[in-house]
Amino acid sequence: MALRVTVYGENSHEFQENHPIKGIYPDGMHEAIAAGIREQLGDAVEVRTVVLQDPEHGLTDEVLAQTDVLTWWGHMAHDKVEDAVVNKIHARVLGGMGILCLHSAHYSKIFRKLMGTSCSLCWRDGDSETVWNVAPGHPITEGVPMVFSIPEHEMYGEYFDIPAPDELIFISNFAGGEVFRSGCTWRRGYGKVFYFSPGHESNPIYHQPEIKKIIGNAVKWLAPTMPSPTYAPGAPNAKPGWWKNGRHE
Repeated sequence: MALRVTVYGENSHEFQENHPIKGIYPDGMHEAIAAGIREQLGDAVEVRTVVLQDPEHGLTDEVLAQTDVLTWWGHMAHDKVEDAVVNKIHARVLGGMGILCLHSAHYSKIFRKLMGTSCSLCWRDGDSETVWNVAPGHPITEGVPMVFSIPEHEMYGEYFDIPAPDELIFISNFAGGEVFRSGCTWRRGYGKVFYFSPGHESNPIYHQPEIKKIIGNAVKWLAPTMPSPTYAPGAPNAKPGWWKNGRHE
């Protein structure tokens, strides 16, 4: 059975006819991300795209129930994402769905809810970025060079207010001397979370081969590894008494 992937895109810049993003991602960033996943994983995946402007942001109960891995890119409209949808995504992650949060999704409602911290960081305008693979042998870094460059990217730097990662996969440094934990994983309930920072909208980062390879690897790694329970601990629809003494009843 193919891995079912849903790619969420904020899609706000794409509505601005003269925005530079049009020349880089003519079909929108979400479609470029989706195309990269299809290129990397082929028939092993079924990929759909949804955007902020869709009813329920495209993330209906039916869509979420049919999603093994959700990727999330947002930037200017985090506050427009409905809390009810965020709560449903959170419950699905606890129940086993994987989630890949990209670039400015560090400040999305769902990432902050999963982390339980402010997720703030330091940033400034574009600079060259060097990405260091500090977890050789991890499934996310399979076939990825030990070091590669992004010619121009928005600078993200420490301090990054996140819980200590379960695994640190990538560290980046910038020409200005800043460093950043640019690739981190966590487990939440039955689900896995991967944050990967490259992906500023004004740069062609999702066309870069190394980035596409990492995202493809991450989607495979984020796939559920055990059957998801019908109800997750703490989920809005959890049955009273369903979770007792650390076991399913």
